[in-house]
Amino acid sequence: MICSQRLRRSIVPAAIALLIVVIPQTSLAFQDRGELAQQKRIDESIVRALRFLSEEQTLEGSWRAGKFGDSTATTSLAVMSFMAAGHTPGEGPYGTQINRGIRWVLAQQQPNGMLVGKGRSHGPMYSHGISSLMLAEVYGMVDSGLAKQVKTGLERAIKLILAAQNHRKEPTHRGGWRYYPTSTDSDLSVSAWQLLALRASKDAGCDVPAENIDDAILYIRRLRTRGNTGFGYQTGHGSSATRAGTGILALEICGDHHSKEALGAADTLIRRPLNSRDAYFYYGAYYCTVGMFKVGGEYWQRIRPILYETILAEQSADGSWLAKTGSERKAGQTYATTMSVLALAVEYRFLPIYQR
Repeated sequence: MICSQRLRRSIVPAAIALLIVVIPQTSLAFQDRGELAQQKRIDESIVRALRFLSEEQTLEGSWRAGKFGDSTATTSLAVMSFMAAGHTPGEGPYGTQINRGIRWVLAQQQPNGMLVGKGRSHGPMYSHGISSLMLAEVYGMVDSGLAKQVKTGLERAIKLILAAQNHRKEPTHRGGWRYYPTSTDSDLSVSAWQLLALRASKDAGCDVPAENIDDAILYIRRLRTRGNTGFGYQTGHGSSATRAGTGILALEICGDHHSKEALGAADTLIRRPLNSRDAYFYYGAYYCTVGMFKVGGEYWQRIRPILYETILAEQSADGSWLAKTGSERKAGQTYATTMSVLALAVEYRFLPIYQR
């Protein structure tokens, strides 16, 4: 597995010192006053959220996942949140914090390549996929010294993802991923994070075999629900707004653009968008927003103001978000805040994975 470094630093401008966020040119081009007003709220919302996140980092460089403690997943989501707003490793007001987060994640890598710390983890492949995605996104943006460490860590991480996918599974689960590298079944949620990591790694110059992506596409398609209205968590399961968004992004990120399965789920989301009462709302906020952005066109134009407004309405005065119910509440404010920022910042397009 070889990753070739790409120079990306030049594509990300320095943050505006006063606001500590980059205001994208796209927001200046909006003609509709409603869109302009909403974009201003998004920009200001992200500024406050990043201030909150900057105060939550531990002295060691990690971010905590609520009751679960230090987390490679939450730390990686925080690093990507700063980058999604236009901040770069080692530069600007948050550059040092970003680098500390990257180094902390690398220090947690296990002998088998797994990017999971010593604390508790609900399904280590979740944390591994998210952290692998982060390393692929920062590769090419860090200085030469840190780049060597990122390259080594990323290559080991991707090797594990490919091995986990290739582990023997039943036919209905083939091509996907589950909680552990040796799992014999698969699910939509874990698989989507691995696919994001593989796509970002391929874009960064890593060798990702085409057959692995093809197998993953076939797996995601098998999760299509009856009536082509979304995707199940596993084969035969029902869909939800969150699952629909997850399946859409999984296929779009694989290059399976505008497939009948993705568009069927997108039609369902237009009819019944994600709302704050949905289970795993913050998970859905990320996947529905980025997934529909990838679909683009009329689908994105129709749903973007609804998704943005739904997310903005849940932000607290201190700049954070927090799930009100369910297991997401246990993951804490940092988790909910990072997922919200990553959703709201999609049109900034500073993260390579957001590029269409």
